[in-house]
Amino acid sequence: MKPSSRRSHRGWLIAAALLSGVVVGVAACEVAGWPFLAAPVERALSKALRRDVQLGKDAQERATVRFLGALKVTVPALQIAAPDWSSQPYFLHARHAEMHLSYGDLWRARRGAPLDIDLLHADTLVVHAERLADGRASWAFGDPARQQPSTDDAKRSALPTVSELRVLQGELTFVDAPLKANITAKLQLSEGAPAGPQRLPTALRGLIASAEGTYGPAHLTARLRSAGIAPLLREGGDAVPVPVQLDLKAGKAALNFEGTVTDVFKLSDMRGLFRVSGSSLAAVGDALGVTLPSTHAFVLKGQVAKRGGVWNVVTDDATVGESKLRAAMTYDTRPRVPVLSGRVSGPRVLLADLAPTIGGDPKGAPAPPNSASAPASSPASSRVIPDKEFDLPSLRAMNANVLLSFDRVELGSLFATPLQPLNTHLTLQDGRLLLSDLTARTADGNVAGKVSLDGTGEVALWQTDLRWWGVKLERWLKQERAGNAPPYVSGSLVGRASLKGKGRSTAQILGSLDGTVATSLRNGRVSHLAVEGAGLDVAQALGVLVKGDDALPVSCALADMQAQQGVLHPRALVVETRDSNLWADGSVSMKDEALDLRLVVAPKDFSPLTLRSPLRVKGSFHEPKISLEKKPLAARAGAAALLAFVNPLAALIPFVDPGSGDHAEADECSQLLARARDAGRLQKAR
Repeated sequence: MKPSSRRSHRGWLIAAALLSGVVVGVAACEVAGWPFLAAPVERALSKALRRDVQLGKDAQERATVRFLGALKVTVPALQIAAPDWSSQPYFLHARHAEMHLSYGDLWRARRGAPLDIDLLHADTLVVHAERLADGRASWAFGDPARQQPSTDDAKRSALPTVSELRVLQGELTFVDAPLKANITAKLQLSEGAPAGPQRLPTALRGLIASAEGTYGPAHLTARLRSAGIAPLLREGGDAVPVPVQLDLKAGKAALNFEGTVTDVFKLSDMRGLFRVSGSSLAAVGDALGVTLPSTHAFVLKGQVAKRGGVWNVVTDDATVGESKLRAAMTYDTRPRVPVLSGRVSGPRVLLADLAPTIGGDPKGAPAPPNSASAPASSPASSRVIPDKEFDLPSLRAMNANVLLSFDRVELGSLFATPLQPLNTHLTLQDGRLLLSDLTARTADGNVAGKVSLDGTGEVALWQTDLRWWGVKLERWLKQERAGNAPPYVSGSLVGRASLKGKGRSTAQILGSLDGTVATSLRNGRVSHLAVEGAGLDVAQALGVLVKGDDALPVSCALADMQAQQGVLHPRALVVETRDSNLWADGSVSMKDEALDLRLVVAPKDFSPLTLRSPLRVKGSFHEPKISLEKKPLAARAGAAALLAFVNPLAALIPFVDPGSGDHAEADECSQLLARARDAGRLQKAR
């Protein structure tokens, strides 16, 4: 063999030996886990993530690293630091952890892309996730200059994703300024596709978590069961529906949901069955950013679906207080001002269940003005009209277009017949609430009109225009009497109310009322005993008791009330029967809740035992006081009794007959008004 050939052969042998040594060395180091490279790997990860990474605390707790195929780290303790702006001690801390990262994912994370982790196992795992109001997030790694933070939830920094994740015991703290959330969760987690002896029973797979904290203004507790956490954190084309079971309590509201969710932060695609309960619908609206009315306690059951920025809710089983409702609603968050639309209906609604809407106490007690709790002896405790201020900004938080249709609306204990049915169209546009096309039937009669509330300013502007006709008092009011005694009053009401006011509460609005309320009674009849009792005619009242009460025909009954700055004055309040004339004057102050009325009954016939003294009704709404006037008035009858009402009664002549009802009775009223007008001219001539 030539010398050159021997040298070449020897070179190959040396190279092969060296290569074999390197291979053996690399293989040995790979098997051993490259213990001397733990520190360089720490530095490399820290540089890639722009965070301090620790793989173990000391030599006895050093990590093992393997490089073949991907970066595989097994460490008794793994810690990734929090960003510089965070007050937390770290972002992630794991005990007895194993993590697999591909080199491509590491490269993309270094350039600001979300970190993708192939595998993450840990006996214990603690994560402190934070997001600031400017969009900076503790889970965003790499170069901050490449991350382009935003306060828009739709442009949030993406969380890391994990293909295979198992945590025997975990804790997650989540502090999010845009969502106003501060939540701590305990969890057990197993998701992905583990193989071999690591495979867990199906019952133990997925995410089981419990959480407590605050979300917005509400205290929150929750229990969650899902197929995992990583799919919930994905967004865009990679997001898939994940089965979820959730039990949540926020403040006084509770939610149970079972369905599927995609992207837990944006809920871009969600559908399932729900049950919501609470002390008031407004509490749920506050948590969701939806303007809902204050109500009594409620329970809602139904279906919910969200596609993009549009929510759809259908419930056939809703209870508010004792009211039964159905609803099909759509809430569109895409416009600049979100829009709520749909239809609410129901077989039975109690007006008392909506008392909190106008500031009433949920338990039915009157709300004291300007104070959450007033002593029983204080003037505030005797208030009847609610004085709780409206939440006017909530009227500007969304727009609405909702049809309301109720089969039966019960008005309260004084009324024998409900509104049956009631229909109206609710619109809310830029803070202006309108109930238009309001129609209802009750006691063979009708009610129609509109109500509006303008909440665009610092003070709400309220206005109503209501008309009613054909409402039979004997059916509408509860007038149960023993035996076969007739009702105290019967006949058909026709009238109109045109009122407006302003304020920050129901009390303030009523305390500033301006307008008129006018009504008349057609084909009316009134209890003989009631008339004699009102006139304090003792002799005739005793006679009626002996022979039995009967119903006196009412030839004319008119009431015209003028409201000025919250004080109602009767321009005319007259009732004429064949037996007596009755009229009243005085005032009712809605502002002070004070009564000052004077009721006079002038019998047309002779009676030896009549006191013929006016009745005075004074005091407050909470505690009215009825007494006799100290100086009895001389008996007055006929036109002389109406002199005090000459001008107002004459002004009411066009109102006597609006085109329906009994014309004979209208003629009686016209004659009564004409007599009053003539008496006035006679008095002026004298």
